[in-house]
Amino acid sequence: MPVTRVVDHGTAKLLPDVDRDRAWLLTVDGSPQSYVDLDEPTYLEFEYARRLAHALDTAAAPGRPLDVVHLGGGALTLPRYVAATRPGSRQDVVEADRGLLRFVVEKLPLPADSGITVHGTDARAWVEAAPESSADVVVGDVFGGCRVPAHLTSDAYAAAVRRVLRADGCYIANLADGSPFAFLRSQLATFAGAFEELALIAEPGLLRGRRFGNAVLLAGHAPFDLGSLVRRTAADVFPARVVHGDALRKFIGDARAVRDAEAVPSPEPPDGAFSVG
Repeated sequence: MPVTRVVDHGTAKLLPDVDRDRAWLLTVDGSPQSYVDLDEPTYLEFEYARRLAHALDTAAAPGRPLDVVHLGGGALTLPRYVAATRPGSRQDVVEADRGLLRFVVEKLPLPADSGITVHGTDARAWVEAAPESSADVVVGDVFGGCRVPAHLTSDAYAAAVRRVLRADGCYIANLADGSPFAFLRSQLATFAGAFEELALIAEPGLLRGRRFGNAVLLAGHAPFDLGSLVRRTAADVFPARVVHGDALRKFIGDARAVRDAEAVPSPEPPDGAFSVG
């Protein structure tokens, strides 16, 4: 049966998947947040989650344990995925909505040996206080409702992420935008000021301006395994393109890095873009 609870920032609902015995969809105020299958944590239903996973899969040699920071908790889908695909990884999950975090951990408990530690606090505050060079990967997947909060879009935030990452580490972020991509272009410009390497994963229709949707940003100092990333995203059930190099610079165009004083949330999605029921 569905389970509903009022959390700190809305009403959370866990909806069972009738086709999978222990799989659940998490929504907050009607917006899908996460999908997780407790029996098969490597099964990823959402397109954006699969693309985040492709980036995680190519961040290091297969199976190598990683130190990962997840900004944004949801149903802990990606942390469970990493625990299954990279046993021995140490993972910190940072979620500002403590009520949501308690709800998820209570109803969808983590295995005792998962290596996942959850923290109920603000993502930027946690990153700014974290030890320098302490993470291999930082995953940014924070949404207030359907929008990325403004304080997680600035050059100061990008600098804080850079400080936490090791020299060969990478930042992977789930963003949302639509044509003319003012927000997405500004985020790429912002992280271009903090990292030498950038790439973008998105569905071709989104890049052509046909719809509003999710795009995954990658930023790092060391070159990405682009060949593997391109193969994985192109062969996915939901094929996507990897944009980098000159094509990405052309996409960014004259966009400027975002300062704290001018930071704004990601745009409001069109009606029905991210909703169920």
